[in-house]
Amino acid sequence: MQSQPVKSMRYVELNRESIEQALNEWSPRLAGAGVVALLPEAEKDGVPILQTICRQRGLALAGGIFPALVGEQRFLTRGAWLLCFDRMPPYFLLPAVNAAGDAAGQIVAAARQGLTACPAEAPKPTLFMIFDGMVPNVASILDGIYLALSNRVEYGGVNAGSETFQPMPCLFDAARLVGDGVLGLLLPGSMAPLLEHGFAQPERAMSATSTEGNRIAMIDWRPAFDVYQEIIRAQYGIDLTRDNFYEYAVHFPFGILRANGDVVVRIPVALTDDGSLYCVGEIPENAMLVLLRAPAAGANGCIARLADHLRGAHGALQGTQLLTFYCAGRRMHLGDDAEKELAELQAESGVGEMAGALSLGEIGSTVRWGYPMFHNATLVCSPWPSK
Repeated sequence: MQSQPVKSMRYVELNRESIEQALNEWSPRLAGAGVVALLPEAEKDGVPILQTICRQRGLALAGGIFPALVGEQRFLTRGAWLLCFDRMPPYFLLPAVNAAGDAAGQIVAAARQGLTACPAEAPKPTLFMIFDGMVPNVASILDGIYLALSNRVEYGGVNAGSETFQPMPCLFDAARLVGDGVLGLLLPGSMAPLLEHGFAQPERAMSATSTEGNRIAMIDWRPAFDVYQEIIRAQYGIDLTRDNFYEYAVHFPFGILRANGDVVVRIPVALTDDGSLYCVGEIPENAMLVLLRAPAAGANGCIARLADHLRGAHGALQGTQLLTFYCAGRRMHLGDDAEKELAELQAESGVGEMAGALSLGEIGSTVRWGYPMFHNATLVCSPWPSK
């Protein structure tokens, strides 16, 4: 009788007994094994026990703390996912990544060092980056990385941290817990991630005529909030005010139009006294913007298209495991229907199990080998190999 593959994704309670049992069942046989751990914010105090156990067993450890986990087709606020590798891929943890003034350069140097350990004949690896969600310039950092590494790697990633957007150390290895940084992993080529958001592009476009980082000061030479109010009223009949801004903004994000026809979503999260809008992610000055209406669960074929693209890139997924990150802003928009999308994704893809986390921004492209961009409101998925 053929033996069943050993699961390399393991959900545990954050206590010694549960962690030890999971690691014993996994039972890596090679030196150089390791674990990527995903924790929800409510369990952030559990990092030291994970670090202690991994050090005692000689296992490499890297991971992040997120608003919640994805598992059992729902969002979980307890426990942890242990994503196990018989041979840990090259990884690096860089704290305070902007402190030295060249974040992209630091990441490129660390990635190049890791690439020396990747077999030359193997499919090109994926540089999967987990940023602290408080790093304000992820989009610019990605531009710098791509200029240096180009197509030497594929790209993917997410933001970790608190859904309150308050500073919190959220990235760790076996010895450190840091904030304002980035964790990078050079995942095997068989795990290249794909991304989807399902937003439809409207016809009317406008120009972000004054921006600074993730702040939009003016649109078409007028205060950003004034224009935002007018378009929402004209297109959707909603009287947007300062008092109800936070109720509606997640449902009406901006889209940055790209030259290839793609739309990169930016969710407004703050309104200032001068009418400026702050978004999750940078907005280049003079970028062409559209006002989007967040779709209903599974609208525009989003989930079916994601499953189809995953099969096209990686073959049949029946019964396998799928690493799944789901945007916190998307869940806020959809409410209870967000879990319907998780169920639809598992049914459409045919995977046996999904494991992952709720993210605060996503990195990738809607097409294979595309330019890496920083997104909001998306799903990022990657096949995870069984042992």
